[in-house]
Amino acid sequence: MVTLCKPAVSVPEYVITMEETLELARSRHADHPQLALALRLIGNTGVTRRHIVQPIEETLKHPGFQERNALYEAEAKARVPAVIKEALDNAGLGPQDIDMIVYVSCTGFMMPSLTAWLINTMGFPSHTRQMPIAQLGCAAGGAAVNRAHDFCTAYPDANVLIVACEFCSLCYQPTDLGVGSLLSNGLFGDAVASAVVRGRGGTGIALERNNSYLVPDTEDWIAYSVRATGFHFLLDKRVPGTMEPLAPALRELADEHGWDAGKLDFYIIHAGGPRILDDLSRFLEVPPEDFRFSRATLTEYGNIASAVVLDAVRRLFEEGGLPEGARGILAGFGPGITAEMCLGRWTNGQQPAPESGLGARRIVGYSPQHGAATPARTAAA
Repeated sequence: MVTLCKPAVSVPEYVITMEETLELARSRHADHPQLALALRLIGNTGVTRRHIVQPIEETLKHPGFQERNALYEAEAKARVPAVIKEALDNAGLGPQDIDMIVYVSCTGFMMPSLTAWLINTMGFPSHTRQMPIAQLGCAAGGAAVNRAHDFCTAYPDANVLIVACEFCSLCYQPTDLGVGSLLSNGLFGDAVASAVVRGRGGTGIALERNNSYLVPDTEDWIAYSVRATGFHFLLDKRVPGTMEPLAPALRELADEHGWDAGKLDFYIIHAGGPRILDDLSRFLEVPPEDFRFSRATLTEYGNIASAVVLDAVRRLFEEGGLPEGARGILAGFGPGITAEMCLGRWTNGQQPAPESGLGARRIVGYSPQHGAATPARTAAA
């Protein structure tokens, strides 16, 4: 049983409210010919506040891509470790128990990935697999869960750490004046999230089946234009209607598993905006209340990109969880247009947990080259 344990989520200390966002749009773009439309779209997001890594006065400046990316790295190193420690505690594990780190982020760039720094500074084994995902945008949260599920299915004694680090405010571009850009300025927020997927043991969502789906010929609907000034976010006006082609993909995944996508016990859905949730409620014939976790994330934090699904799972835990065996779906949507989807049942951790400790587990595929430096694992036949 592969289990997604309780995530840990942290948002920065600087806050901008909806009222402040609208006033900034009015003052900075008073002569914009479509200002009224942009204000209406921002107001309709339902976002009451967002958290950002700098005061708004600094966020509105553009010191250059190099300085912004340096800030991304510094903020990631300052904020990610505490969230990881909380996620490991939630799962009842330590760094020595992790076999792979999946790091997802689309708002800054590092090479080597932050995974290398984490391994070197937080006590993860030097043979920990690294899987950075940088180009799936908001869908990467679902992709991280699915790749962790795949890995733990292949290696049942393994544990995977997921980290989502999104500082969307560092992608603000003051010269981008399209309606889609103005909307994104009032929609996206910053957050760091982390969760452990255990190959055995743990309380949470026991993952059973996953799949991906790409809507044909939609690559330019959500995209980055990479320029000298950094990442310029492109958002097509057709994006809010993407649930019409994606809802059937969710139904098909559930059908293949013998479930009815409209009659599940919980829904963890990427909240790109309120229409995404409204349309999915209609297409799946699900009560709007069933999307309360995703809607709460959108309202309180804004669209926090790949971290949305992890925050929605956290809210499910904090509501008290579910009865053993309750069925549900998790889905992230992003550029492509891509959907990353998985099905699972709630488990209260009734299966016995494995012995903790690096030497106690047998992970297929690992052959230590420097046994004197790290405790050896016995490769399974």
